[in-house]
Amino acid sequence: MAQGDDRAGPRGGRDAGETDRDGDGAAPRRTNPALTSRAAILAVVVCAIALSLAYPVREYIAQRKEISDLRRQEAMSRRQVEELAQRKQQLGDKSYIEREATRRLHYCRPDVKCYIVLDGSGGDGQQSRKGGPATRPPWYETLWRSVEAADRPR
Repeated sequence: MAQGDDRAGPRGGRDAGETDRDGDGAAPRRTNPALTSRAAILAVVVCAIALSLAYPVREYIAQRKEISDLRRQEAMSRRQVEELAQRKQQLGDKSYIEREATRRLHYCRPDVKCYIVLDGSGGDGQQSRKGGPATRPPWYETLWRSVEAADRPR
């Protein structure tokens, strides 16, 4: 190539086939950019940070889940307490107690005449409603039948 030649490319006047040689004739030293010591140290630091944060983050998530479960339990307990307070108030009402005693236990107040109507169908104590399913006999009748059954010889 001539010295005054204008064909000098972006590489400072060297052709594609030429190599840059030092005065001793050795090829220039190239570094491997794929993995340098700085990149390795950075990778180790990032891994150490990730590992040191993994356990606290996992504990944080577990605690948030536990807190939400406890809040749900608290809301359910509050509802249950409200229901029990309402039930307590009902049981404190004398008229409610009388209605339940009459309905469930077949109790009758002294000033009221109570009647038991037997339909004569012989349904073994089973009372039947018109067009409805048969109802269960009172608890004391069931108890007495079980005592009689246990007393029979086998």
